[in-house]
Amino acid sequence: MPLAAALCVGCAGYRMGTRTLHRPDVRTVYIPIIRSDSFRSDLGVRLTEVLQKRIEDRTPYKIANAGAADSTLVCRITNDSKRVVTENALDDVRALQVSLIAEVNWVDRLGNVLMENRFLPPDETAFYFSEQTLMVPEGGQSISSTQQRAIERMADHIVDQLEARW
Repeated sequence: MPLAAALCVGCAGYRMGTRTLHRPDVRTVYIPIIRSDSFRSDLGVRLTEVLQKRIEDRTPYKIANAGAADSTLVCRITNDSKRVVTENALDDVRALQVSLIAEVNWVDRLGNVLMENRFLPPDETAFYFSEQTLMVPEGGQSISSTQQRAIERMADHIVDQLEARW
C-alpha cells in the first residue's frame, strides 16, 4: 500500500494527453488585428483570420476579447516580397518566390513572456517567423493564392510555438 501511494504522489506533476503540449495556466488568447508594414495592408487581416482559426482548431485555447483574455498574441508583418526565381530566354517569369516575415510576441495579463526561445538574447522578446512559397504563373497560381498559402504556413508555425516547453 505505501508503494502505491508513493507512486501516485511521484506522478502528481505529470499531465497526460494532448493537453500536455499546451500551457495549463492559459485558456484564452486575444489577437489584435495584425498590422502589416507592407503596401499590402490586407495581409495582416488575412493572417489574423487564419491564426484565429488555427488556434481554435489545433489548441485547447479559445479566442477572446482584450478584457477577458488570459494572454495576448501580438503580431506584425514586417516585410513581404517577391523575387524572380526562374525565367526563360525572353525574360518571361516562370517562377516567383513570395516571402513573408512577421514579428510575434505572446504575453500573459501581467506582461510575462509566454513564448520561449533558448536562442534569443535575454533582452530580445520577439520571435521572427519567415515563410517562403513558390509561385508558378503558368500553373494557374496567382499572387493572392500564393500569399494565402504562405500565410497559412506561417500561422501553422506560430501555433506550433504556442506549445509549452518540456
